This record gives sequence, C-alpha cells and structure tokens, in this order.
Amino acid sequence: MTISDIEKGSDTTTLPPGPKLPAVVQTLLFTLARHRIYPIFTRRYGSTFLIKPTAPYRNMVVLGSPEDIKTVFAGSPAIYHAGDGNAIMRPVMGPHAVLVTDEDEHKRVRRLLTPAFGARALNGYRDGVTELVRAQVASWPEGRPFAALNRLQDLMLEVILTVVLGVTAPDRLAQLRPAILHITEIDPITLMGLHYPKLARVRPWRTHWRHQRKFDEIVYAEIAERRVAADLHERTDVLSRLVQAAVADPDGGLSDAELRDQLISLLLAGHDTTAVGLAWTLHELVRRPDQLAAAQRAADAGDDEYLGAVGKEALRIKPVIQDVARQLTAPVELGGYRLPAGITVLPAIGIVHADPGYHPEPSEFRPERFLGEQPPANTWIPFGGGARRCPGAGFAAMEMTVLLREMLSTYDLRPAEAAAEKPKARNILTVPAKGARVVALRRRDPKAVTP
Repeated sequence: MTISDIEKGSDTTTLPPGPKLPAVVQTLLFTLARHRIYPIFTRRYGSTFLIKPTAPYRNMVVLGSPEDIKTVFAGSPAIYHAGDGNAIMRPVMGPHAVLVTDEDEHKRVRRLLTPAFGARALNGYRDGVTELVRAQVASWPEGRPFAALNRLQDLMLEVILTVVLGVTAPDRLAQLRPAILHITEIDPITLMGLHYPKLARVRPWRTHWRHQRKFDEIVYAEIAERRVAADLHERTDVLSRLVQAAVADPDGGLSDAELRDQLISLLLAGHDTTAVGLAWTLHELVRRPDQLAAAQRAADAGDDEYLGAVGKEALRIKPVIQDVARQLTAPVELGGYRLPAGITVLPAIGIVHADPGYHPEPSEFRPERFLGEQPPANTWIPFGGGARRCPGAGFAAMEMTVLLREMLSTYDLRPAEAAAEKPKARNILTVPAKGARVVALRRRDPKAVTP
C-alpha cells in the first residue's frame, strides 16, 4: 500500500489525527522546532499524532505512549527498519553505518562493534578520557562568562581524535579538526541537499563534500596503517580495537569501507550529542545551588553513581534528541490505529520524558529519580531502545561522569545570567540557546562545599 493509497482512504488503514498545515510548513516545524511543536500537538491530538512533511521525509506518526514505544523497540527488526528511518543520514555516514543498516547487515555490524564498547573496553578508555578532560578543564577561563557548550565541543573533538580514532600525527590532526567540525555542524538544509547530486557543484554542498573527502582520505590512511601496525594489540583506541576484532572474526571483520562508515557514524552520534548533554547538565545544575552542592560533594567523594544520576536526569529533563525513527515494512497496530507499510513511526523521547504520569513533577531536576528505583521501562530513552539502542551509550555515560567529576571538583560554578536559556534546534539536536553560559571560579578548598 502506498502513501497515496492511504491518503485516498482505505478500509484497512486508520491514521491518527494531526495538523492540517501545508506540508512545507510541517517540514519546517519538524526540522526546526520539534521541541516546541511536540508538546502543543500532544495537548491537541493526544500522545499519538500524524505529521505530513515534504520529501525526502515520509509521513510520520509520533508516539508518546511507553506502551507503543515498547511495541516498537521490542518489535521485529524486519518490520521496524531503523536504517531506513535514518536514511536521510546515509550520504554522510555511508551505506554500511550501523545507524542506517537493517536486519542481517545491521546485526552483523553491531556484533563486530559490541566488543569495542563493552565494560572491559570502557575501562580501557577511561584513563585517556580523564587525561583529556583534566587538561581541557584546567584551561577554562576563570571569573568571566563563557559558553560551556563551545568548550565541551572542543573537548569531545579531542576525545574523538585521540580515544576513538587514535590519530597521533600532528599534520593529520591539523587537517582532521576542521573537517570533523564541518561535518558535525552540517545544517538541515545542507543535509537534505546531499540527496541531490547536482548540488555538489555549488556551495554549501561543494564545501561539505570537500571536507568529507579530506576526512575519508585521512581515515582510510589510518585504517591501512593500523592493519599492519606491529603494536596494534597494544593500542586501546576504538579504531584499533575494531581492527583487532577482524583477527578473531571468521569472516574477516569489517572492511575498510565499513570501518570508515562506523567511525563517521560514531563521530556524528557521539560528538555533539555528548557535548550538548553535558552543556544542559551544567545549565540545570548552576541554577539549583542545592543540587550543585550535592553534585560537588559526590565529585569530591568519587561517587560516580550519583554523578551518573545527575547526567541521566539532565538527559531526561532536556533531551538532546527529540525522537528516534523506524520505517514500517508491513502494516502494524499501534496506539489504536492500523498503520500501513511505508510510514515512519517516531518514538518521541521529549514527550515521554515530560509525562508526569511516569516522572512526577517533570520540570523539577531530581537526580534521585535514578538512585535505587529506576523510572518505568521505556520512559527514559535518550539512547533509543531494543536491538537498536545506541552502542555508544555506555561510552557517553562514562564521558559525562568523568567530566562532571573533574569539573565540579575543580570549579565553583554559577550561571552567567539568572534567566534560564531557552532550547533551540540545531540540526537534529536541541541545544541551550546561548550555549549554557557559566562563570567558573577555581575552588580554593575542594572539600569545603556549601550545603
């Protein structure tokens, strides 16, 4: 059944209500203001509603019920295609990336990625991340306002270069930094235009492809050198671990092209998302003196459980990404509707995180929600869920905990402005409008925290 069949009406298909705005308006609202329109549409249409954008998007059903989200996350990967749902990212990530593949191909790639993000591997990355964090945090300006998000993006870039890619040559680092920054900062219009080859001859698409070619050139050189490196088994970066996995895999592991695609997907999924999550964490803490003091005490005591809860609560109250996508390959029953094949369903992170039925007083910042008893299943989903849960979720959580510990044990922090910053859409992310501006003062006595 095609979308045109759906819109003409069908005895076997029922669709939820949704806005009647022109498709181009819905596209702009969906692309630039999801964090604003989802609460409005939820109040008007309920937790399940339809959005009808222009190409290259497909008609979308937004899901805000944990029961429906559970159905999607636990459903057959042959029916709920996340790769096709993320197809708009394919020109950047490549055809083999774990985020844009489905079924057997996705299962194989994920199996080969998993050891690089297991508990043992994460412990191996922790020292490198801590060293980078300590050096970066020590250089933060003191006594004057600065945008924490900018500093955190710089830090995450160095983590990508050092801990993920394992690049050490100064000339390659100098070329990779601008290429990576350009790729990660791609705007929605440029991203959509990558699907039209003729645009590659004009800016900004010509500029994007130039930076992506430079990234590919260096990464392929690193892969080739890593495959023959005598010290490969002594190296602990993510790329080296993925190359090492090829030795034990009967099928030879990931090809060069597959490795490249996984690395760029890790870059896109892990660079800005972690930086933005940390920026929102600071934004929330500095406006709540009691919570900030509690987090400082945890940092001084090395209480990573509490610091982890702080990060989780920040991701709940200020989700970095508003939804995840699945494209249906067969009709399904969801939310009381009979949805057709070909439509995209969007488990809505922002909606379920703000539901007072699952998170009492959802506008309150309470890390205690994540100590001891956890929120109900499928009500905290910043990394997605099911077989498609982000493979780098543990890595991101480790980064957040390390940074909070080092930052809070080094500085007393306060907001640069009393008023909270509004959320703003940037690409697919929701960021603090002014970059989470704070003032940092070095702590004279790290053990003296005002209660």
